Amino acid sequence: MTKCVKRAIIGAMEEKVLKTIKKYSLIEENDKVIVGVSGGPDSLALLNILMNLKKQEKLKIEIIVCHINHGLRKEAEEEQIRVERFCNMNDIPCYTKKVKIKEIAENNRIGTEEAGRNVRYAFFYEIADKEKANKIATAHTANDNAETVLMNIIRGSGIAGLKGIERKRNNVIRPLIECSREKIEEYCKKNDLHPSIDQSNFENIYTRNKVRNLLIPYIKENFNPNIVQSINRLSSLAAQENEYIQKQVKQNYFELLEEKSDTQISLNLKKFNLLETVIKSRIVLYTMNELFGTQNGIEKKHIEDIIKLCSHNIGNKYLIPNKKVKVLVKNKKIFFIANK
Repeated sequence: MTKCVKRAIIGAMEEKVLKTIKKYSLIEENDKVIVGVSGGPDSLALLNILMNLKKQEKLKIEIIVCHINHGLRKEAEEEQIRVERFCNMNDIPCYTKKVKIKEIAENNRIGTEEAGRNVRYAFFYEIADKEKANKIATAHTANDNAETVLMNIIRGSGIAGLKGIERKRNNVIRPLIECSREKIEEYCKKNDLHPSIDQSNFENIYTRNKVRNLLIPYIKENFNPNIVQSINRLSSLAAQENEYIQKQVKQNYFELLEEKSDTQISLNLKKFNLLETVIKSRIVLYTMNELFGTQNGIEKKHIEDIIKLCSHNIGNKYLIPNKKVKVLVKNKKIFFIANK
């Protein structure tokens, strides 16, 4: 391959990422960006692309790298050293942290994947606060998004699950979300980046690995060779529709809102009962999020029970969908009360 063709491939990839950044307003001038870098193809490509766009003055940003050594594999030490060396060669500030993720997972009674994700984001926010950075960039790709959508479908998700990985969530951004894993690996090869390859990605133990290594290749071979692109189109449409619905939910929530404090929220019962079920369901989730900062732990059956409780409207009735919250119907109001 000639140098000219090689530069064209590299340039096309970087322009694609720049287009995504502008399309979703992921990065603004003078942003300070934390980049999560594991040392694998996706994150190393992301770092290299942002670095080059900065050098070309197409992005006027500061870049800071964060790397977590999960202590799960013998190669972890070498990967950390390679990330530190790459940052040192390119004069990029680099923060690293070593953790024992298996111990953290066991102590918190969660899976290692969830524990790893929690630790990574906690570290990203810690360094962002320390460095006064206003953006956190992760290297999620179009393939990651397709896998997430399929996993959500398998779990029985609604529209919110079909939107997959958000391009931007608060200050967390995904500049590679429209890039395929194949193109990213090709970019790494053309740039001689020599990323680390996590062999555990090929072990079909976790659901995501099974979707990535078994389900998607099967669909490609037997149904649709462009399944990743097709799912990403679905994801984009679902995200647009979900955004519209959420605007309606927010508007309805404030029309229903009677009182709000740190420990409870009350809504107008009569107005709530007049709404469509799909909006009622989302208002329950929105209220939980307003009260706790998360809607985790609220399942479909909990929402259905709350809606049924409100529709009956007989005397002082309540239910406790989980240990965190009590839902009470009283005095023509719905009370969402945080349990101590």
